Amino acid sequence: MTSTKDYRFDLPERQIAQNPAEKRDNSRLMIINRQKNTIEHKYFYDISNYLREGDLLALNESKVFPARLVGERESTKGAVEFLLLEQKGEDLWEIIMKPGRKGKEDAVFSFGDGRLKAKILQSRRDGTKLAEFYYDRGDTGETFFDILDSLGKVPLPPYIRESELRVDAKLRYQTVYASPEQVGSAAAPTAGLHFTNELLDSLKSMGVIICPIALHVGPGTFRPVKSENISEHKMHEERYRIPQESADQINRAKSEKRRVVAVGTTTCRALEGNFAKYGKITACEDKTGIFIHSDFKFMVTDALITNFHLPESTLLMLVSAFYNREAVLAAYRVAVENNYRFYSFGDAMLLY
Repeated sequence: MTSTKDYRFDLPERQIAQNPAEKRDNSRLMIINRQKNTIEHKYFYDISNYLREGDLLALNESKVFPARLVGERESTKGAVEFLLLEQKGEDLWEIIMKPGRKGKEDAVFSFGDGRLKAKILQSRRDGTKLAEFYYDRGDTGETFFDILDSLGKVPLPPYIRESELRVDAKLRYQTVYASPEQVGSAAAPTAGLHFTNELLDSLKSMGVIICPIALHVGPGTFRPVKSENISEHKMHEERYRIPQESADQINRAKSEKRRVVAVGTTTCRALEGNFAKYGKITACEDKTGIFIHSDFKFMVTDALITNFHLPESTLLMLVSAFYNREAVLAAYRVAVENNYRFYSFGDAMLLY
């Protein structure tokens, strides 16, 4: 049995990054060669030295939206907070809310002095709720997302203290390649935060193929593994989309034995989940709840770019499966000793 506690490590609080690096690609980059079992210390802009012509760089172009709403219950004026999880209809959303006890069926909540209201239609055993939003469309044609852009807040991870954020930090909690057509993430695919447009252009000029997919990151990415035996953990499902051109590019790269480099655990989960279901990379819009850990056999991912993750997290388990647990935890100890910055706004590693 592989235990959750097997993925513990000690991290000084001072190394939890509260702000991004001054420039995206100035983050530090740990290079891990899995065959040679070696570690190098570089900067993210050095990544071009480890990629080569013909490599396929798979990116998650999902865009973070301001999914956090702060308001009040109409009947009592008590403060509440909604976190939007998934759109279920034009104005229907699956949500979680704090405090949850206020979210009884038929309860009505108001946001932005009544500019946006919501009624709870269903309260579920898993703690989620179904809410219907309504608002005055007026003559402007204002949409729900227009209002959300105005009233909503970016749902930053719980370990980031808003009081310490730089002015530009929330704007930086978005990749430069996030697509306005792929709005849907409640958390950023953080491995991609290190790329600049200039760096991507440089990689393209080298012959690296940029391949966009989308996996919409849910807040479940922050949920801890509560079962002692990790195989008993049930992964949250996340929506993903692989366009036809990207599917063709990935399948061609695999058949020609060229490397597929996944930018982030989200991209890796979408690719491996898709392959596990269909037997090859297949263009589709679907969901995956794949839990990658222990002796998982990777069928698509040849190299992985990722940040440094929380102890006992499913993300750390995925990275450990890609290399091996002991080696990854040893690399994390090296990162701590060398003052790497951890988590969403922190530094990165490349495993190949």
